[in-house]
Amino acid sequence: MLTQEVRTSLSDITDLNQLKLELNHLPAVDVGDYIADLPAPQQAIAFRLLQKNQARDVFEYLPPYVQEDLIESLQDSYIQHVLESMRPDDRAELFDELPARVVKRLLQHLSPEERHATATILGYPEDTAGRVMTTKYVRLRQGLTVAEALSKIRLNDRDKETIYYAYVTDDKRKLVQVVSLRQLVFSLPDALIKDIASDRVIKAYTEMPQEEVAQLMKRYDLLALPVVDREDRLVGIITIDDVVDILEEEATEDIQRLAGVGGGEESSLSSPLTKLRNRLPWLLGIMALYVGASSAIAPFQKTIAAVPVLAVIMPLFSNTGGTVGIQALTVTIRSLGVGEVTSKDTFKILCKEFLAGIGTAVALGLTMITLALIWTPANVRWVTIVAGLVMATNTLVAVTLGTLLPMGLKRLKLDPALVSGPLVTTLLDTIGFVLFLSLITFSLNILKLPST
Repeated sequence: MLTQEVRTSLSDITDLNQLKLELNHLPAVDVGDYIADLPAPQQAIAFRLLQKNQARDVFEYLPPYVQEDLIESLQDSYIQHVLESMRPDDRAELFDELPARVVKRLLQHLSPEERHATATILGYPEDTAGRVMTTKYVRLRQGLTVAEALSKIRLNDRDKETIYYAYVTDDKRKLVQVVSLRQLVFSLPDALIKDIASDRVIKAYTEMPQEEVAQLMKRYDLLALPVVDREDRLVGIITIDDVVDILEEEATEDIQRLAGVGGGEESSLSSPLTKLRNRLPWLLGIMALYVGASSAIAPFQKTIAAVPVLAVIMPLFSNTGGTVGIQALTVTIRSLGVGEVTSKDTFKILCKEFLAGIGTAVALGLTMITLALIWTPANVRWVTIVAGLVMATNTLVAVTLGTLLPMGLKRLKLDPALVSGPLVTTLLDTIGFVLFLSLITFSLNILKLPST
């Protein structure tokens, strides 16, 4: 990690030759952090100080807006070398972030082979295995011996994404076996690849969602996963570093959606316009929901006037049920996300949540009664019992909704994180208020219990 001490020492260097020496000896990810923090005019200068291989690696770690600025400010020949040496999947990810006119210009500078590889990846839908795979992998023919396979890897596969797995295909490029580098190294040179390779091949299809790919690799502890098309022809691989990025992306998206932040790509350093675009629609939607909640409460104004202490007690309902719902919601979404459960486990999960919810409901209900007693006049102490019952009921409703809503969305093949925290909170607040005021009204009008 680039510490503040290192940042300061680099900033204090005035000799460009010395700065060049330091930057080329630092890890690429740290140099990327350093360049990203520089003022725009100095970013291009610092980047030009990097050796070609270092520049290629650093470029992949730069934020998209810095990459775009460098592309605009540096000569095409220099950028061409950087782009040409990038991994196809990283290049495709970069092109996703750039304006179409810039992508069109850059594609013209790529070699036909790299242009084809990039176009192939960009041709698949976003967030699928095909979109995050790389086309640089080790492919072997079944008829090779171990010695021939190792010789082929040494001569032709130096630039491949990973050599820890080699994929065996037939004459039609259909994936039939997989062999690890360990197996090759510890096998006899004359042994045939088809005799030592495994027929049990874990694979992904190009249209498979990227989160399923991540779970597949996690489940089987794979460093790389082959990707095949609908005819089982090998088209690429996904490596463990890509999976780490996928898991981070999916976790970020889920967390932000739970908080009511759309897009899933906002960071603390995002532009004010991006923050506004991601947050305002959710906030306006929540306000619209609360308009509905207020409209539902409006008919109970006479009840509140008859028992003014209700205005003191009602804030205790606010967000309590929502928080209980978010707790159940978060645990359920996380379990779905990491593959611990499926929609078939809905009843089992609901039972466990409901049993835990009963204990929570009793505790919160008693706490509500105790707190309400502080403000309630002696002649309307019955209100505290109603408040406690409603709090307990709303708690059980909360754990039920927090479990069933994401499970239902998963069954409909929708993202469970669409049930955002603010939405659940608003819904449960409305249920709690309406139930509480309805029971108070019933007690006053039908049971003729005393008012203030």
